[in-house]
Formats: sequence, C-alpha cells, structure tokens
Amino acid sequence: MSFIDWLVKKRKPLSAMNRSELRRQELMIEKDRTQLLNRVQKLAEQKQSLFEKGATDKTPEVRKVLAQEFELKTAEQLMLSRQLNIRSKELLTVSRLRMIRENQERAKSTGSKLGLVSEKDILKLGKLIENDAITSEMYQQRLDEMIKLQAEVDEGSAGLSEAGQTVMGIWDKMDRGVLTDKGEAFDEADRRVREKQKAPEEA
Repeated sequence: MSFIDWLVKKRKPLSAMNRSELRRQELMIEKDRTQLLNRVQKLAEQKQSLFEKGATDKTPEVRKVLAQEFELKTAEQLMLSRQLNIRSKELLTVSRLRMIRENQERAKSTGSKLGLVSEKDILKLGKLIENDAITSEMYQQRLDEMIKLQAEVDEGSAGLSEAGQTVMGIWDKMDRGVLTDKGEAFDEADRRVREKQKAPEEA
C-alpha cells in the first residue's frame, strides 16, 4: 500500500488522528528518512574511496573492478535518493497535517475531511509524492499552497528558510573553491544566519 493509499484508506487515516498521533507518525517517517540519508552519505564516502584508489592504482584489472563497484554504488545511491525524496515529501505532508490539527479553528471553517486539504488535493499530492522530478522543496511549496496556511505559520515552519539558503550558498562557494578555509566558512555561515534571525526581531 502506497503512502497516499494509507493516507486516505487506512483504518485510522491521518485526517482522523489527533496531534499526538500525528507527531508519532512524523517521528517514524523522520527516523526512516534519517536512515536513508545516512546510507546515501555512506555510499558517497565509499565512492570517494574507490575513486581515489583507482586514481593511484594504475593496474587495468584493478581499475576495472573498482569502476564496476563505483557504478554499482552509484546505482544504489540513485535508488536510495529517490526513496529519500519520497520520504521527505511524506514528512512534509504529515508535518503540515499536524500543523492543521494545532490550528483547528482554521480548519473548522473549510468543511474538508482533511481540514484545509480537499479530497481532490490529496489525489494531486499522491502524484507529486511519487513524481521523482518533484523535489521536496517544490513539493513543500505546492503543499503549502494547497493547505493555505497563513504567512506567519509558514514563516516559522518552512523546510528551508532564507537563513538556510544562505548556508547552502556558502557550501556552494566551498564546492567551487571560492571559500577554502572551513573555519572561515563556518564563521561566515554562523554570522549570516544570526543576522537573518535578528532581522525580524528588529523590524
């Protein structure tokens, strides 16, 4: 049974769960996602090691074996990455439904079985969750549009805030060699995130 089938057909669907039950489901999916993430990271490390061995050992037979292992681990990494993308979107769905439960007054005025998410919307979400081309960031935007959360709720719950994007930008600079000192990069990330967090308070 797919996640979306479970979402609407399970004996006790998410829409019928209270805040505590939704939180338990959220933690379960989060644990699964963390395990997938760790496996993806481990594979990346193993591939790095294989590549470095192949660069130093020029024996054709050895390189052939290393190249095959590299290819196999890449295929596994891609498969796990797809699952990770799906889990991330599932986690966003459960988290948003929990938020709806916490803001029950907003949900009461809609008449929808899923609070602020309609039956038609659930079908759309199912397609988006299974679509590999839809990243978790894209899914989050579509999901938030569907459930029409107020801006002040979104601001504190977005998966990647402006401050988070700043950190991503610094990592990108490190990847491109613009920033080479890890300590300096961390200090810049810490400083800029602190500035972003202080800005709303001063406004």
